[in-house]
Amino acid sequence: MTSPALAQTVLAQLSLAHRLWPATGAQAALRAVVLCLFGSLLLALSAKVQVPFWPVPMTMQTFVVLVLGAAYGWRLGLATVLLYLAEGAAGLPVFAGSPERGIGLAYMVGPTGGYLLGFALSALATGWMVERGWGKGLLGLTLAMLIGHALILAPGVAWLAMAIGWSKAVAVGLTPFWAATALKTALAVAAILGLDRLSAR
Repeated sequence: MTSPALAQTVLAQLSLAHRLWPATGAQAALRAVVLCLFGSLLLALSAKVQVPFWPVPMTMQTFVVLVLGAAYGWRLGLATVLLYLAEGAAGLPVFAGSPERGIGLAYMVGPTGGYLLGFALSALATGWMVERGWGKGLLGLTLAMLIGHALILAPGVAWLAMAIGWSKAVAVGLTPFWAATALKTALAVAAILGLDRLSAR
């Protein structure tokens, strides 16, 4: 028989999605499909909504990427972002500024292509860290979210730099987003801690 302590340890290692929606077998497969579709829809919606902010307006996409990675775990989080990218590659107007600034693969190799790659890296890394216990305390979760944000910004700036040089890429692709990054990191931490408390009830 499984001891209560062991059961609690195993439960704590499951992703928030698994704890909030327990399922096995065919139901687990259905859960994965539903959560992937829901997550890709959230990413598309967050790309279209601009929030007035200083010094530049912000979208909530990076917030959604971080929360999906942390709540879904690295496998389902990565699968969700890859589904979103596949939808965009197929020509659906799911990216920020599409279809006005282009659609499909032409958009994905444009100026924001590095950030799109960063979405996948961030979901994978954030989910991996949280699954290994980084999400159980404020400090660890905050660090995981900051690393997740860095994995979005770094390839985004590097991709831009190939076209316009490092100094300009940092000036337009990194510096204006410090304040928004701090805010969205704090919001993502609060969201995951809140969901964690909900799952414990």
